[in-house]
Amino acid sequence: MKALHARYPFLSAAREAVEAAGVDLTDLVATDEAVVERGLERVEWAITEGTVGDQHRRTRVELLSYPVARVIVSLVDEHILHRRYTRAEARSAYEQFSEELATTTEFQSTRTERLGLSDLLAEFDLGGSVHETPGDEYAVDVSAYLEHAAGEWGDEWRLVNRPLADGQVPIDESDLLILLRQAVQSRVADGLPFEVPDAIASELTEETDRVRELLADLDLTRDIDTVVPEMFPPCMKHLLDRVQKGEHLEHHSRFAIATFLTGIGMTTDEIVDLFQVNPGFGEEQTRYQVNHIRGETSPTAYSTPACATMQSYGDCVGKDDICEDVINESHPLNYYEHRLDDADDDELTDWREERDEEATG
Repeated sequence: MKALHARYPFLSAAREAVEAAGVDLTDLVATDEAVVERGLERVEWAITEGTVGDQHRRTRVELLSYPVARVIVSLVDEHILHRRYTRAEARSAYEQFSEELATTTEFQSTRTERLGLSDLLAEFDLGGSVHETPGDEYAVDVSAYLEHAAGEWGDEWRLVNRPLADGQVPIDESDLLILLRQAVQSRVADGLPFEVPDAIASELTEETDRVRELLADLDLTRDIDTVVPEMFPPCMKHLLDRVQKGEHLEHHSRFAIATFLTGIGMTTDEIVDLFQVNPGFGEEQTRYQVNHIRGETSPTAYSTPACATMQSYGDCVGKDDICEDVINESHPLNYYEHRLDDADDDELTDWREERDEEATG
């Protein structure tokens, strides 16, 4: 087992190395405390810190902790955990390969095996889609760009805001590394969750209980970053529908929908885009109000009203079984979080992805 594989356990070569070593996962979780401890640590750090923590000094422990961490994530099987874990693995890998690529000359004089840019591109079948251009820049085929930029939410990543020539998108090296980070996240997410044999699950009861405790202690609504209007709570669907029909909303209703949209991670520009179909739309006023709500032009940022407040203002419309039975009328963001957690991945088509697809025809 190589140190390179321990640093990048998602590599095809790393998986092959584990298979070649004939590691029995059932025996591993039952007998190797260090591997299990490090596997749990990867998941704990993913939840609390957004990384997978410091690498273990022993290559074998570090490499084998990766499949153990994936087992733990599969056993707990919470959508929010999948998101945090896959992002953390991708972020840690990104920090590692960014540092290595930036210091290639220094490492050439050592015996430590390093991962080159060509290796990364080949790993994700991007060798034929990314092309070097003059000035240490790159051009990436538009199909590959759309695939790997889909997880980046900022106007600068929208295809309509990028130059496009001969089916290629010009990018710099920093953008390319971010696209590779998204490729890593997709690789880590592939196959999660999976069925875990009972013999393995029984050995990891304490670890899965610990992860569930951590998840229960978090304010998970702050990590929402997916915009799927059909999964909005009924009250917010109703308000958004009224906005887009051009109906007049009272101040409290406009405040509720605007704070909800900022609360699920939408930028001011994205909210303005969503509202511009309103026949009475005023961009300057809308932009000012949203920036005020998010605290950019006011002393404080405002939160989405709780369900009780929505009821008192008459904005609680269309209450359904989830409102009654699952969240006990606590908060619209809790409703949305519940819908996202219960959804299959193929149901989670972000409104912003659809907008970009429409823009490209």
